[in-house]
Amino acid sequence: MMRLHFTAADLRKITLTPPDALQEAVLSVRRLRLGPVGAHGTRPGLGQWHRRMRTGSAAQAGILASLAPERFLPDFLLHLTDDFDTAVALAAQTPTEQLSTNIAQLPAPTRTDRRLRELAQGTRAARQGLARDLRRYFDVCLADLWPQVRAGAAADRALHSEALLRGGVDGLLATLATRWRWEPPVLHIPWPGICDTDVSLGGRGLVLLPSYFAGPGLMYRLQEPSVLIYPMHTGEPPTGGADALGPLLGRTRAAVLAAIRHPATTTTVAERTGISLPSASQHTTVLRNAGLITTTRTGSAVLHALSPLGEALLHSDTAMR
Repeated sequence: MMRLHFTAADLRKITLTPPDALQEAVLSVRRLRLGPVGAHGTRPGLGQWHRRMRTGSAAQAGILASLAPERFLPDFLLHLTDDFDTAVALAAQTPTEQLSTNIAQLPAPTRTDRRLRELAQGTRAARQGLARDLRRYFDVCLADLWPQVRAGAAADRALHSEALLRGGVDGLLATLATRWRWEPPVLHIPWPGICDTDVSLGGRGLVLLPSYFAGPGLMYRLQEPSVLIYPMHTGEPPTGGADALGPLLGRTRAAVLAAIRHPATTTTVAERTGISLPSASQHTTVLRNAGLITTTRTGSAVLHALSPLGEALLHSDTAMR
């Protein structure tokens, strides 16, 4: 569990940004290595992409494969732009001192890569090789998927903009991701593989960065706002869920539960499942009373999200299919 501690200044300096194209490329290489199931569960689009790319993708990644270890992301690959060509140009122009510092922070076995040693020295050939490998990987492995990532990012931004509009910063942070818990002034983030950790944002604010491939992730920066990577809510239909759970919950209620895999207002639940607003309200009440979903009020509306029990129920059903 990671706990992010906000000051009043941090809460005034929260920024929502589009997905970082280059960072997504790095995270996609990691996702290929780890498998398609992440904090977001199994997205239909991501699962299909992983099946297509899992063979031969390492050769296409080139030096990028060495820059995507499991628990570290080099700062020089983060530029907060969704334009890939711009991000590649900025990465290739990184000052040599920063390249050397970032590469020295990579795991020791990775640093034996000759290409990384040359990049740490900032040679012209190494910089050109980095740009070439990045563009080849994107063209071969990500270009076809990128419109879907951008569409998902638009859906994610709309959802969180609505949460911010209706519930302010509290509404935004309370609905940022399934199983994340906002207890002002602390955001509690389940974080596999790490011990309980407390992080103070130091009054510099926070950049919220959605990712199609990953989340959570934190890039702590001493002079600038830190960057929190969270799993993007794409609006894709969930994998599995309603059919097999129908006999247990009833088909409509199972569909409502599956529709809340991505947090939603009651109106959105009704639209996703094709039922009336009163019916959606009734079903969400039953699911909440059963402990399968949680409901957070954001102004005049409410946002529903899966509880750990509801998420486990959907995941177990998916695993059996």
